[in-house]
Amino acid sequence: MTDHTEQEGRRPSNDGPKAAARNRAALVASAREVFAEHGLEAPLSAIARRAGVGQGVLYRHFPDRAALVGAVLEENVRQMEQAAESEDATLPGLLGVLTWHLAESAAFIGLLHSSRAGSRSDLRSHSTALSERVQRGLRAHLPRGHRLSAGDLELAVAMVSATVIGPTREERERRALAAWRLLGVEVGPVRPFGG
Repeated sequence: MTDHTEQEGRRPSNDGPKAAARNRAALVASAREVFAEHGLEAPLSAIARRAGVGQGVLYRHFPDRAALVGAVLEENVRQMEQAAESEDATLPGLLGVLTWHLAESAAFIGLLHSSRAGSRSDLRSHSTALSERVQRGLRAHLPRGHRLSAGDLELAVAMVSATVIGPTREERERRALAAWRLLGVEVGPVRPFGG
C-alpha cells in the first residue's frame, strides 16, 4: 500500500523541531570527527556529508566555520562540566575525560591554548571563558596535598595538550598519556563522560 503523500508526488512531512535537533547534534558530532581527522580547515561539505545532511542544513544551524567550531567546543566543555558535577567525580577521572577530548577533538586543543586565538579579541575572550570553565571543574577536584597546585594543574593541562599530535586518535591518546606519566599525574580511564 502506497502512502497518500507519495501518490501525490510530495515528500512525507518531516519531524520539524525534532529533525532540527537531530541534525544539529549530528553536525556537531561529525564536525568533531572531521576536525580531528583533517584539522580545523577541513571542508564544511565533508562535515555535512558525514552528518547525512545537505550544506544548506549545515548553514541554517551554523552560519560560518567559527560558529561550528564554537559548538564543538561548547559541547566538549559541557561534557567536562557534567563530569565534574557527577557525584563520583575525581581528578583522575576528570583527566581521563579531558584526555579523551584532547585525543578526539583538534578544536579542543586550540581552546586550551586560548592565547593562540590570534588578534580576534572576541574569539580570544570566548576561548578564555571556555578554558576557564574546564579549569574550574578540574580545580574543584584537586585533592589537598596533590603534587600539583591549581596553577601547576593549568600549566600541566597546557603542556599535555601541546603534546597531543599525530595522525590517529590512538597516537594522540598515547602521547597524552605518556605526558601525564612524565608529569607523575594519575589519569583515569580515557573515555567520554557517560561512555
